[in-house]
Amino acid sequence: MPEAALPGIHHVTALSGDAQDNLDFYVGVLGLRRVKTTVNFDDPTTHHLYYGDATGRPGTVLTFFPWPRAAKGRPGAGMAKAIALAVPEGTLPDWKTHLNEYGITDIETDTRFGASLLRVPDPSGLPLELVATPDAPDTPPWAERPIPEARAIRGIHAPTLPVFTEDRTPELFMDVFGWTQAGTEGNRVRLRSPRTGVGTTVDLLVRDRHPSGRMGRGMVHHIAFRAPNAEAQQHWQAILRERGLQVTDVKDRQYFQSIYFRDPDWTSGLLFEIATDGPGFLTDESEAELGHSLKLPTHLESRRGTLEDALPTLTPPLAAD
Repeated sequence: MPEAALPGIHHVTALSGDAQDNLDFYVGVLGLRRVKTTVNFDDPTTHHLYYGDATGRPGTVLTFFPWPRAAKGRPGAGMAKAIALAVPEGTLPDWKTHLNEYGITDIETDTRFGASLLRVPDPSGLPLELVATPDAPDTPPWAERPIPEARAIRGIHAPTLPVFTEDRTPELFMDVFGWTQAGTEGNRVRLRSPRTGVGTTVDLLVRDRHPSGRMGRGMVHHIAFRAPNAEAQQHWQAILRERGLQVTDVKDRQYFQSIYFRDPDWTSGLLFEIATDGPGFLTDESEAELGHSLKLPTHLESRRGTLEDALPTLTPPLAAD
């Protein structure tokens, strides 16, 4: 029998600019591991880059479609406002020094729900937050980790989702997903899954009005939540359809199976996904080789030569520390 609640966040996918700039920042500066190099299955002349912990466990994964020619996006309704990443308590001064050493000075400090954070944009302008939290668990060690383990990013913390006061997004999380309200701070509502660890919280920014958002470079494309397996995913697909949401059929994403849904009331226009935990990123590469080479789904292998010529060459960044 599937779990009564969605366990948490599986991954977050965003649009970036130049692929090499994206790789240099997320691996070379932030110290995440590139766990998969593949292509956008709907536009295979574009990379799809995955970053996470040593093996890309659900709850640690950020993925990017690099579209350098895309117009810059505009934050607002239907767009996640920021991605928060969990780091150990007491590490923010070291993080600020580290970012400054890489010429990143556009950094703001803040406190939310009692936790200190740094606010910093990535090279495409995507708003990131490094949140110092005692909830940051240990992650599997990565032998080539370019950031000292004591301050390394542990995974996704609480993305900020703009929602409208009259929308049913809180109902979706609490009455359908089985999450609970963990606190409020001004017009921010924190929701938490029954699980613990990374990827188990979201923040809803509840307002009567939000500016109109526009998808583009530097914007989150979608938030994916976890289903342990295909049976659980089918269970959630059926429940959402019973509530009147339009949910896609299952899409094969090679490393997980996905369903997608977006609704003006139930998701405040945000695109959500439910992705299976498996089969995972070790299906076509060993742990030692994760992310090193271009991986294609079977139906694109016949085009490998053409695609490799069309895709930019990526150079692994030098170690950050």
